[in-house]
Amino acid sequence: MSTFTKVTLYTDHDGYARFREEEVPLSEGTPQAMLSALTPAKACQFRQSPVGFRSQFHCTTEEQWLFVLGGEMKIGLQDGSSRNFKAGQHFYSADTLPAGATFDPKVHGHWSCQVGDEPLVTLFVKV
Repeated sequence: MSTFTKVTLYTDHDGYARFREEEVPLSEGTPQAMLSALTPAKACQFRQSPVGFRSQFHCTTEEQWLFVLGGEMKIGLQDGSSRNFKAGQHFYSADTLPAGATFDPKVHGHWSCQVGDEPLVTLFVKV
């Protein structure tokens, strides 16, 4: 059976953001068009960030898919690691503030920035 790799940015039990990968089965459709099960979504939003954009550390307010439509995006974590996503790539953002926690920019969240010489264009799909 074929699979789709789901990259997830999530909040671990210690409050720090991390990445993980998991395989999503493509168990529906046909051999020419293999599909996953349906995934619910409630809204989508486009964003364009100019060359030079960089955010501060923050958490995702609600879980969402992020698809890079143009340009390149870098996501940085508190441990100093980072991961780049180019046009056509995606990740699932579930890096939310733990229940009852007060945001601490030295522990929680991630930062993002535009990379290269073209604006960053993204699509958020809220779930």
